[in-house]
Amino acid sequence: MQNVKVANKIGVIVDSLKLPLLEGLKAAKEMGADGVQIYAVDGEMAPENLNSAARKELKSYIESLGLEISALCGDLGGLGYQDHQQNKWKVEKSKRILDLAVELGTNIVTTHIGIVPEEKDSHVYESMQKACEELGIYAKGMDAFFAIETGPETALRLKMFLDSLSTNGVSVNFDPANMVMVTGDDPVEGVKLLKEYIVHTHVKDGVQIKPVDPRDVYGALGYGCGTDHEKIAKMVASGEYFRELPLGKGAVDFPNYFAALREIDYNGYLTIEREVDTRPVKDISEAITFIKKFK
Repeated sequence: MQNVKVANKIGVIVDSLKLPLLEGLKAAKEMGADGVQIYAVDGEMAPENLNSAARKELKSYIESLGLEISALCGDLGGLGYQDHQQNKWKVEKSKRILDLAVELGTNIVTTHIGIVPEEKDSHVYESMQKACEELGIYAKGMDAFFAIETGPETALRLKMFLDSLSTNGVSVNFDPANMVMVTGDDPVEGVKLLKEYIVHTHVKDGVQIKPVDPRDVYGALGYGCGTDHEKIAKMVASGEYFRELPLGKGAVDFPNYFAALREIDYNGYLTIEREVDTRPVKDISEAITFIKKFK
């Protein structure tokens, strides 16, 4: 398996570089990336803060660098779509992020939807299903996708949830490290299970230190007081349960993972994510070099 070759384009999550947007875009290009993923939830990239002229200007600038947008990140935080009382504004905001994505030249918005419960007859499952059905139909009408990031639940449970929807407008952003660090699920088998839904991937590595309840990482409606990104960041930083590591230093079996992606004919982006505050530019640059070893 060490001889596996990848032909996929390489992307970088610009926000992982911890640089201002325009500087981050330049840095991604200088590192040798083909494309970028950008958070588009708040601040200067929020849909409501980018008028038509600004969108055209940004798109033109990215193209002038010789880059593409692999996807936008539309993760609204909180508990995803578990709370039906929050879903009206979240669904509308997600639609506006997808509108922005299409205008900027990509048809993918990645997001977290909350942990899919085991209980299919629960109110939480129903809330998530209803929201994702509406989002899926909207995306399908634009030949686009909302891509759920893997990790909060097993690949099998996620597949069963996706199978319950009427379209593939809600699909998958496959993150192997989240599976390794949190659920302990096998990314290689996960790729095979979710093959018909994978439209984008994150390239990230990590290791699980000791078993952790996904609800303590991602939060869940009715479980404790919920979990926010600040708490997640502290858990990651503490390294008590899991640790994100530079590519090749963790437990993700990249030769077999890349081979599995090739086996299912995945031809989308391999987008590097690095969720640490120390030396992200160096780590991401080295991650590009790591992936290119398989080319």
